[in-house]
Amino acid sequence: MANNRKKGTRPATSTLNNKQRNIGLDFSEMLRVRQEAVETASRLETAIEKVGRVATTEAYTPFEVAQKAEAVGIAKGTRDTWSTILLGILAGVFIGLGAMFCTLVTTDAGLGFGLTKLLGGLAFCLGLILVVVAGAELFTGNCLMTMSWMSGRTSLAQLLRNWGLVYFANLLGGLSLAGLMFYTYQWAFNGYGVGANALLIANAKVNLSFGSALARGILCNALVCLAIWLCFSARTVTGKILSILFPITAFVAAGFEHSIANMYFIPMGILLASQPAVLGAAGVAADSVLNLTWAGFVGNLVPVTIGNIIGGGILVGAIYWLAYLGRERTTELVTARPWLRAVIPNLVRAKPVASVAGHLAEPIRVQIAELMRANLEEPAALDRGGKALLAVLGRARDDSDFLAKLAENPEQTLRDYDLTSEEKAALSSGDIQWIESKLGILDEPLRTWLNGRLAQEKW
Repeated sequence: MANNRKKGTRPATSTLNNKQRNIGLDFSEMLRVRQEAVETASRLETAIEKVGRVATTEAYTPFEVAQKAEAVGIAKGTRDTWSTILLGILAGVFIGLGAMFCTLVTTDAGLGFGLTKLLGGLAFCLGLILVVVAGAELFTGNCLMTMSWMSGRTSLAQLLRNWGLVYFANLLGGLSLAGLMFYTYQWAFNGYGVGANALLIANAKVNLSFGSALARGILCNALVCLAIWLCFSARTVTGKILSILFPITAFVAAGFEHSIANMYFIPMGILLASQPAVLGAAGVAADSVLNLTWAGFVGNLVPVTIGNIIGGGILVGAIYWLAYLGRERTTELVTARPWLRAVIPNLVRAKPVASVAGHLAEPIRVQIAELMRANLEEPAALDRGGKALLAVLGRARDDSDFLAKLAENPEQTLRDYDLTSEEKAALSSGDIQWIESKLGILDEPLRTWLNGRLAQEKW
């Protein structure tokens, strides 16, 4: 009887265990389905937000433009040498094509002084449209990199390296196009009228005084960089083209001096100065173009280039930085460049928490650990950039070698992480606004450490 009772109880126990097991499986399945639903909803939310941003035709605000210009400057400062040179050559060719088009359409136009200048300015816009829409590295536009330099997010070495590489690559592109155009014999069109127009344009440029060339260079690049600034505000290709038309047309029509355009205009004039037929069509004697030499070319480029830097880098870049970014970037700037404390000591309120020998201070490690714990409990709340950022911070917390590499070469160190180029630039430069948009508001001392560690001058 006892054995029978024992046997009789086994099926009941087995049935209960099966029910519990099934309930457990159902609960796990419910959790899994719920988690998938939350993640799907989060992805859909992010996609809708992105579609909304793309669909809107409203221009970016000036503050957003300032942030975008700063981020572009950071990206340009970290671009590899080979790409920078290739894109610089392209920009020299593109601007040269605009100069060639300008020369062609203003030849024997018969529209009167003002309308002829207007027509030439509209034609010259071809060059900057190609640079902006097709993509290239133009020295005059890159003068806006002063914004990321003033924020302490691009080092002086990076700034000068970019300007140097791009300037001489632009020169190579302009000279190459001038040589190629000479052998097209386009200058013989209209009874050598095109060549005569090119000769007179170049001769006028090399005979400018230093002060006049400097002033014209300042005003020229103020307008060019304003055109670039307006392009940053546009969301469509049409918007970018319209942003270019009026400022560029104005500088050409006003006779201002663009150093990169002169890398085509003047060499073309030098080549044509040796052609008697062109001199005859222009109605000038050989002794009237004595300054049209390579020495005269350099004599024009020096003041015009200085003027371009002042006009674009200071009158546009620095002024807009002070207007829109100066207040919030000043503490980061002084943290990145400690020597500035002696110049503007009252602008520094908080001292950064130091990290010794590449290791993080304990309060920073604790906050990173807390960030990871909080976000890993709700992973659906993080988008792709946020997850990658969390992975970077987690590795920096535990790996001092990785931390050192992140400070020395962020582009190389972050290449294996799922981040866009702008996100990498924002992370490597210590863009607190971007980081907080991904992980939420950061507390001290992590915020201060990110300001100081990720925005060092050596970057």
